[in-house]
Amino acid sequence: MINNKRKRALSVALTLLVLTACSSQPDEEQIERVPNKSAQALYMDAKETLDAGLYVRAIELLSAIDSRYPFGPMSKQVQMDLIYAYYQSGNVEKALANIDRFIKLNPNHKDLDYMYYMRGLVNIKADENAFQEYFGIDRADRDPNRTRIAFEDLSNLVKTYPESIYVTEAKKRLVWLLNKMARYEVKVATYYYEREAYLAAANRCKYVVEHFSQSNYTKQALELMVKSYDKLGLTELRDNAQAVLEIN
Repeated sequence: MINNKRKRALSVALTLLVLTACSSQPDEEQIERVPNKSAQALYMDAKETLDAGLYVRAIELLSAIDSRYPFGPMSKQVQMDLIYAYYQSGNVEKALANIDRFIKLNPNHKDLDYMYYMRGLVNIKADENAFQEYFGIDRADRDPNRTRIAFEDLSNLVKTYPESIYVTEAKKRLVWLLNKMARYEVKVATYYYEREAYLAAANRCKYVVEHFSQSNYTKQALELMVKSYDKLGLTELRDNAQAVLEIN
């Protein structure tokens, strides 16, 4: 009974995802349906729609402005707002494509810090899986490739634009991302240990200690490293890991 309910819920959720993805990509016909107003008037409509959280409609309006007035005085702001709307609507691929295009075409723009910040947020969202989280599935063992990219994006922001207003929030997210990556490595190390692949487990734990020493999973990695070296009979390495564990 429970499985049937979950299947029905998943089916509905998948249908909604498809509909959302389709509706968040305006085609030429949808753009043509946008009223023939001036760029300023359309932008006012778009901003009101965006502020109201009607992101699909905002995408239609902003796309129309971008298409009709590509070199207008508001073109850069329109592109940035369009990226934000794509992000909020969950269309991460469109958001990333527009961010990369903006950075490439405007290498000296005053708001590049915002672009790198948004790139980090979009890659974080790309790694989310609402369905698995909804059904309570632990996703710690999923390859965190997007997480690594998001970490690089936000690290680049902090290093390149230390005075940016987005740095404080970026640093908070970097801590969270660091812990997420460390947790993944410990999860994989545990998998190896349980299958008696002790050397592989020890190496994964060593990677956590070397690269994610500031994470909340360093102690857990060291404990598993000690156990792995002990199983391998590598007493010197075990004792060294134990000493580091006691210091930490």
